[in-house]
Parts: sequence; structure tokens; C-alpha cells
Amino acid sequence: MTTETCPCGSQKPFSECCGPALSGATLPATPEALMRSRYTAFAMQDVDYIYKTIAPDRRKEFDRQGIEVWSRESEWMGLDIISTAKGGPGDDTGTVEFSARYKEKGEDRRHDELATFVKIDGRWYFEDGQTPGVKTVRNEGPKVGRNDPCPCGSGKKYKKCHGA
Repeated sequence: MTTETCPCGSQKPFSECCGPALSGATLPATPEALMRSRYTAFAMQDVDYIYKTIAPDRRKEFDRQGIEVWSRESEWMGLDIISTAKGGPGDDTGTVEFSARYKEKGEDRRHDELATFVKIDGRWYFEDGQTPGVKTVRNEGPKVGRNDPCPCGSGKKYKKCHGA
């Protein structure tokens, strides 16, 4: 039994986290658990697992050679789960927004995706992924007026400092 930490970022030992899913001993219970195990499969170059966890009607689009090269030539740095929706025991679909960090040819990279999952015969599968939409950020604080002191603390009016 290994005590190596799972690559998916759960801070659990691999043998208690994604290991049983990758070996086929258990099925991921949620889309998030499937996403974590798929990330781990990329990190461990387990291309067969990646293929088996794609929805059967989507497998024809699978680029085995491309996945093998990307998986092997990348240094997998971590997985951040941004959000999840649905994917509970009574759901047949779910989504996971995530960011996978990796190095490719020595350069830091990120793969951001909103992944959709579907449950078929009680088992979760990856169905599709898309780039997450841009989120609008609204400043809820009071707006700085041109003649107000600059919030940077310079003592100057905003219009003569950061408002210039």
C-alpha cells in the first residue's frame, strides 16, 4: 500500500483516492470524483482509463496518439476545482469547472474547462468540455470621484494621480 499523495490535489493518499478508480476496483461516485481521477490518469499516462471514462457515443472523437503525447510530455502540477453543479445521486448530468496546471516544454500552462458529465446505467462519464465563459466582476464599493483623494494614499486628488 502506497502513501503517495494523489496527484488530483485531494491531499489523500493515492490508494484511498483515485487509485481504486484507476484500477477498476471502484467507480467514481460524482462528476468531481471522475474529474479528479481523469486528471490523475493524465498525470500517470493512463490513456486507457481516460478513454474508458468518455461517454461511449463520444469515443469516436478520441485522439489516442495526441492524448498519449500530451500526457507523457507534460509535467502535471495540480488540479483546482472551481465549481460543481448537479451530479448528485438523483442526477443524470453534472458539470465541473476546473483548472489543470502543467508544464509543457518548461513553460507553465493552464487548461481551464467547464466539463459536462452524464450518468449512464449508474456510471458517470465525461461527455464534453468547453472554455468557461468570462465572469463579469462588479465593483460593489463606492465610486471614486475625480476630486476625491486617491485611494492609493498618495494624498493627491484622484484625477491627478491614478485617474490621470
